[in-house]
Amino acid sequence: MPELSPRRRQLVLAICCMSLLIVSLDNTVLNVALPSMERDLHATTAGLQWTIDAYTLVLAALLMLAGSTADRIGRRKVFMAGLVVFSLGSLLCSLAPNLDLLIAARMVQAVGGSMLNPVAMSIITNTFTDPRERARAIGVWGAVVGISMAAGPLVGGLLVESVGWRSIFWLNLPVGLAALILTLRYIPESRAPKARRPDPVGQLLVIALFGSLTYAIIEAPEAGLSTSGPFAVVALAALIGLLRYEPRRAEPLIDLRFFRSAPFSGATVVAVSAFAALGGFLFLSTLYLQNVRGLDALHAGLWMLPMAVPTFLCAPVSGRLVGTRGPRLPLTIAGTALTASALLFAAFDAETSDTTLFLGFVLFGVGFGFVNAPITNTAVSGMPRTQAGVAAAVASTSRQLGQTLGVAVVGAVLAAGVNMSSYRETFVSAARPSWWILTACGVLVLALGILTTGPWARRTAERTAERLETKDVREATGVTAR
Repeated sequence: MPELSPRRRQLVLAICCMSLLIVSLDNTVLNVALPSMERDLHATTAGLQWTIDAYTLVLAALLMLAGSTADRIGRRKVFMAGLVVFSLGSLLCSLAPNLDLLIAARMVQAVGGSMLNPVAMSIITNTFTDPRERARAIGVWGAVVGISMAAGPLVGGLLVESVGWRSIFWLNLPVGLAALILTLRYIPESRAPKARRPDPVGQLLVIALFGSLTYAIIEAPEAGLSTSGPFAVVALAALIGLLRYEPRRAEPLIDLRFFRSAPFSGATVVAVSAFAALGGFLFLSTLYLQNVRGLDALHAGLWMLPMAVPTFLCAPVSGRLVGTRGPRLPLTIAGTALTASALLFAAFDAETSDTTLFLGFVLFGVGFGFVNAPITNTAVSGMPRTQAGVAAAVASTSRQLGQTLGVAVVGAVLAAGVNMSSYRETFVSAARPSWWILTACGVLVLALGILTTGPWARRTAERTAERLETKDVREATGVTAR
């Protein structure tokens, strides 16, 4: 990539942030619209789960493929294709006449989304070559996520109440078109010096694992084990296939040796746990506020602000703490806050009081605000520079997988316990097991945050980095590493 002027670099950053904004807003806005979709499309709880999980599932499955493809054929080319596909998917979502077509359109959106965020991050990394400038650029990138968390519920509530749920997808069209035109004009093309080779078998195994596991969880309450059981078997077979096939490839989709690093393994599980908590929390809270308390979408969005604002405020603080003191303190704060929030709902029925409901939302916002920054930092800790991008991609995939599983598990538990004939009366008790699951997610974040950031963990990361660097040297000199 050619050296760009400071003004041009800032413009590239702004364009990349536009793509992140529409993808992030789309998820937060959608949660507020779920009850309206439920009424308009006559959706079941499983149907609502699929409107979220169809997106995050496809996104998780394709993130690493999109990143490696962009390195190989051109980042700008793939980024522009992502903007076109995401905008087209948004248009199809707004026109969907029934739930099945809405879910299919969400999958089209996700194909486009998989080409946006990881590729945009790669563009930023290659545009800002100075480490300090790059750190500031990534800080701006992270702040956009906070903005979407804070603005999403309010924007979604306003649109749903004033125009209808279909309008939440219209937001993406003008922003996507503007980003496409600006990308064509101002972002230069770039490629990796040595792109990773495709791994179609590994990619198919990942899709089979994620898809069949999610289907088995979501459909179990209604379809029973006779239908969901075979999909669970497929998921297990795909997992075994990955564990046996990937170590045999010179350039695997997922290098399983990464998991010998305790910080990397810890970051992966923390990402899954934290984002499972986020997906489950938003799903339960939205249904409770609108379907049980009877709030309209706007007032439900306002109730989400006590969670969204602390997330926005704590994210940059967490980034600074990671830079000055390492990831342990932010992860400890995050795990403690997430656990306390879920525990309020699980043990003390926080929904039944405005005070405890407000406190539960604030605590969750603090926890989630502190957890995001350490994940990528811990994942790439000690990794060779040639492998850092792949490690970060696995962390991003773990986030999406976590959110998928959070919605799937929490929704399945809720559907198994709620009585539709007395929905409002049974919701709190039916949701209690789900809140205990989210409490366990918080405890896992706390425990791994402490365990995988100490001296022992750093030593495992150093040993893993040495092995990976040895492999790179062997491949560069033509010696196969077996």
